[in-house]
Amino acid sequence: MTPDAAEAGRTRIYVVRHGTTLLNRENRYRGRRDVPLDQGGWDDAWSAAGELEDTKIGAVYSSPLRRARDTARIVADVADVSVVEDLPGLVNLDYGAWEGLTTDEASERDPELFRRYQQYSPDAMCPGGERLDLAARRMVFSLCTIAALHPGGSVAAVSHAATVRLTIAEVTDSPRAEWRKSLPNGSVTVFDVVDHQVHLHRLPGD
Repeated sequence: MTPDAAEAGRTRIYVVRHGTTLLNRENRYRGRRDVPLDQGGWDDAWSAAGELEDTKIGAVYSSPLRRARDTARIVADVADVSVVEDLPGLVNLDYGAWEGLTTDEASERDPELFRRYQQYSPDAMCPGGERLDLAARRMVFSLCTIAALHPGGSVAAVSHAATVRLTIAEVTDSPRAEWRKSLPNGSVTVFDVVDHQVHLHRLPGD
């Protein structure tokens, strides 16, 4: 395959973690709670948009939660993309009974489940919420769906820290116990999709 052909068959997806919210600052699990960006979160959104300004993005997708949508709208405006499309598969991990709790509170409430969550054990899940491996698979499916809609294109997708981290763990050989990588609000993780396979291209700061 020639380099031009390889480029034509690759979709590059810039996955943005949404901007900061009050619950981020309190280190509480947000999950599916529809909390808004705070002022710092709007600054994060503008920072992400500036980072992506010269990447020739042709479409912008978002988790349906407000903090992601608002971040995506800023990215789209700077990229001169008129429409932000909701993609439910980009939504945050469902933390179930842990939503609104700090990590210390979740650990105290369900110590064994929390340990399995931290280590990404095979059956790790949030109580009353979502299994980590299923969240990872829906994210990978969502990226493949975006690639199918935009073959050879460049696309932005706004999601959440846990779901981006799980995607990284799913498509790389890094130990799953190390899945909770540092991903600042407004950071950009870059994936390539080629032949229905998702590859990590670049971590934030690389």
